Amino acid sequence: MPSETIKLTAKFKLKGTPEGLDGLFQTYREIVNFLITHAFENNVTSFYRLKKETYKSLRKEYPELPSHYLYTGCQMATAIFKSFRKRRKKGKANGKPVFKKEVIMLDDHLFKLDLENKTVKLSTPRGRIQLEFYPAKYHERFKDWKIGQAWLVRTPKGTFLNVAFSREVEVKEPKAFVGVDLNENNVTLSLPNGEFLQIITHEREIRTSYFVKRRRIQRKIRTGKKRKELLEKYGRREKNRLNDLYHKLANKIIELAEKYGGIALEDLTEIRESIRYSAELNGRLHRWSFRKFQSLIEYKAKLKSVMVVFVNPAHTSSLCPVCGGKLSPNGGRVLKCLNCGFEADRDVVGSWNIRLRALKMWGVTVPPESPTMKMRAGKVIRNDVYKLYTSYG
Repeated sequence: MPSETIKLTAKFKLKGTPEGLDGLFQTYREIVNFLITHAFENNVTSFYRLKKETYKSLRKEYPELPSHYLYTGCQMATAIFKSFRKRRKKGKANGKPVFKKEVIMLDDHLFKLDLENKTVKLSTPRGRIQLEFYPAKYHERFKDWKIGQAWLVRTPKGTFLNVAFSREVEVKEPKAFVGVDLNENNVTLSLPNGEFLQIITHEREIRTSYFVKRRRIQRKIRTGKKRKELLEKYGRREKNRLNDLYHKLANKIIELAEKYGGIALEDLTEIRESIRYSAELNGRLHRWSFRKFQSLIEYKAKLKSVMVVFVNPAHTSSLCPVCGGKLSPNGGRVLKCLNCGFEADRDVVGSWNIRLRALKMWGVTVPPESPTMKMRAGKVIRNDVYKLYTSYG
């Protein structure tokens, strides 16, 4: 069975305000800004070249600082400069990039995490110091995982250590694929047994309601601490509700796909570049965090040995899954094929085509779909479909 790597990041809140970290944050910020300036002036995008050209001078200036802070500083600087160049090409950035955040990148030489004793040892110019963190229940799942890079982050709420964990899992050869069509307000599944499942998410209503609340606050309270606190409060509520929704939906999808061994999703990485609608619709689609939902499905599926594949999303909702002909609108969200007469909801068509593309990509000869499947697809547009409503208090 092929193996794949799962990567997840866990957050550890450090107890109290660790002494001696003020100077470390300031020093690291100075180093990263020096490296960004060097990269900007010399157009350096290679980590190895940046390290080679700056390491000796930085080592002389900061002789007591562990050398691996210089390595991670080079990684941070090259990543920031590359991102700046991309944004500048699109006309979204000008001037020179500056690193202002209270963040320190750590590799495995700079920290040692002890999950059992709830401590972390951190290398500093004064030697290794031991810090305690507040335990969380979800930390226990990472006991057998491999520890990778980490980021020391200081915020008004405290100092956190964000650690990247990885784990190798075996993924079974899929018997078949479940096609998943993600939309703003529903998720439509095409099952290999010929059934279609539509899960009503109400995500659009949740996002719109919180968007309206924030706009009202911004109009009523122009400036001040209260305005900021209220915006953050409703921002957290929206995030928590959507995270809860995404986890429940992902678990439901994987539960249905587990016996088939495969899930097919659309590759939507470039969708934001192609959004060109009205200002209201553009804003709504940009607020839709589809990739986060896909990531949840992906890592949860791998933990259950279910394979996830991504297919080309072009024309999945406009081509007939039966004969491949062009579909035409037939009232509302219903599409009809003028070639073979097939008729179904556009989300059903999308999920069906996603599943078929995954089979073709996997090298499976796709047989003609049965009349039973056409009938079931037709039932969906007559609302004869399972709907899962997620309610909130």
